[in-house]
Amino acid sequence: MTSKLVASHRERAEIYHEVSLCKQKTQVLLHQFHLPKGSMPLNHLNEFGYNKTTWFIWLKQEKTFKYLFKELGLTSYGVEITAFIGDRQLKKLTGVQSKEMMIWITLFDVFVDDKKGRSKTYCSDSMGLSKSYPVTTVEDEPKELK
Repeated sequence: MTSKLVASHRERAEIYHEVSLCKQKTQVLLHQFHLPKGSMPLNHLNEFGYNKTTWFIWLKQEKTFKYLFKELGLTSYGVEITAFIGDRQLKKLTGVQSKEMMIWITLFDVFVDDKKGRSKTYCSDSMGLSKSYPVTTVEDEPKELK
């Protein structure tokens, strides 16, 4: 399903393939859209694409990688990750899961709220259930699990 979605957004997209360049472009884009740099801690990307017309991004890696955030816990980033990016938000996110009480929850939307100097990151699933965290919990790179 996500492969078809990526294919429909490839035309007019910027596409990168070298690992360090993909990582760099991902970090630049996160900064440009005011998202925490730890949101996409992917060190093994073999493709990164961004369609400026549709605001669609995709990231591809050879296998699923898991990262441990100090305060968030375990997060899994799949082989293919997609989202529509906007200012302080990732919408219709695919390929990212967070472990909550021994159950993997697929994240669907991520939103950063900077009101009143208390920055929070809100993560929700496709059913609308959400949880908030201080932005600082995803500001730094998490530990990659082998």
